Amino acid sequence: MAQLDRRTFLAGAAVVAFDPVTSRWLTSLPENSAAIQIPRLDGELVTDEESLTEAATDYGHLAHHRPRAVLRPGSVDDVVAVVRFANEHRLTVAVRGQGHSTFGQAQADGGVVIDSRTLATIHEIAPDRAVVDAGVQWLDLIRATLTDGVAPPVSTDYLGLSVGGTLCVGGIGGASQHFGTIADNTLELEVVTGEGHLVTCSADHQPDLFEAVLGGLGQFAVIVRATVRLVPAPSMARIYTLTYPLITDLTAAQRTALADGRFGYLEGQLVPTDDDGFAFVLEGGAWFTTQPPDDDALLAGLDPSGIDVVDVPYFEWLNRIYETVEQIEALRLPGPWLNAFIPDAATDEIVTDLLTTLTPADAGGVALLYPTSRAPITRPQVMVPDGPVFFLLALLRAVSPPNGAEAERLIAENDALYARVLAAGGTQYPVNALHLSPADWRIHYGDRWPAVLRAKLRYDPRRVLTPGQGIFEDLSRASDTA
Repeated sequence: MAQLDRRTFLAGAAVVAFDPVTSRWLTSLPENSAAIQIPRLDGELVTDEESLTEAATDYGHLAHHRPRAVLRPGSVDDVVAVVRFANEHRLTVAVRGQGHSTFGQAQADGGVVIDSRTLATIHEIAPDRAVVDAGVQWLDLIRATLTDGVAPPVSTDYLGLSVGGTLCVGGIGGASQHFGTIADNTLELEVVTGEGHLVTCSADHQPDLFEAVLGGLGQFAVIVRATVRLVPAPSMARIYTLTYPLITDLTAAQRTALADGRFGYLEGQLVPTDDDGFAFVLEGGAWFTTQPPDDDALLAGLDPSGIDVVDVPYFEWLNRIYETVEQIEALRLPGPWLNAFIPDAATDEIVTDLLTTLTPADAGGVALLYPTSRAPITRPQVMVPDGPVFFLLALLRAVSPPNGAEAERLIAENDALYARVLAAGGTQYPVNALHLSPADWRIHYGDRWPAVLRAKLRYDPRRVLTPGQGIFEDLSRASDTA
């Protein structure tokens, strides 16, 4: 979706008041009314049909929870004002960046959705860091940093995501084997807590809040600004596409490549074949500026059945799927995604069993499988399996043509596969279409659950923030167990 700024608000009368009796926002303040005038805003709070409809959908097109108003902030002060107002009047608030959640996670039924696209300024680019608003797309940031010869050490495959939204879930990619998640490469945050306090936090200042928010699924504070790490960037990428006949051949080669860290980027895919099966592909990237990499050294011991090697500009590689994702998004297809982290020891068995029933039609989009190292992933809210290595299995499904019954069938399959992953000691990367209860979330967090609950009670005690995740029960009952 195109970047939005204050000059391109969707048309609609701005809200001026709130009626606490009916919980409705008003575009005028009637005389002798119990309505409460809203705080002065630099941006706009709107209730027009187009704005509410947009805020009630996302990339998954599976959940449609309609807010009563949308804030397009003109400043961080607007976010503070609306979150405080929401606290006072028992309203819920969610932040919507580029709308790439899949199951209503950034929606607020009857509440307020903050459209972060109007907070999209790149404030500073230095040799080792960038300071950006939460609504900045990674695409725009990387374009800007590469002019100075630097870039984030880790990127997600799709660069059209917002900085704030990515940091809420963690941000994993092919370079995570070396550098962890994007959250691991975040140096400082400016956030608005669930009580409406504007706080700057880092590993050295308010570290509890800092660690709660990174990977915290929007539960404790709204990210409004972030300082992210930058490293020197190459100019070219040599991409190796290695094909294998069996899934276990692929995972064995991936483990070999992961063990010595030979590739700067390491992923893998299950690629549909003409006979309604899959080929198994290792995708490795080696970066360079002047001296090309040594092909023989990079391919040693990997033994593929097919090899394709291509050199592309580094930015072109990072941005390789942007147009494809934009085209898919325009089709408004249901997207019942599943992203699971599987312990290394269980991966071959789980994926081999999955392939006895999974068809290209069921995969319905992109199916990823690749390993990463646990050691560089240090943010406590990003829940990954125990052990030095785990695999990401991502079924990025799209139901075409749209079919509600088929989407529900695939969500039920997600639920069943996730249950098996859990039983094997795995976790989820939480951008999924799964039926999760608060009890399921307690299982997800495991031994960390008491700390998660304490952070919620401390930073968002009225449960104002991000209700679409469905993580918490009534905190008045839960407080005794914190």
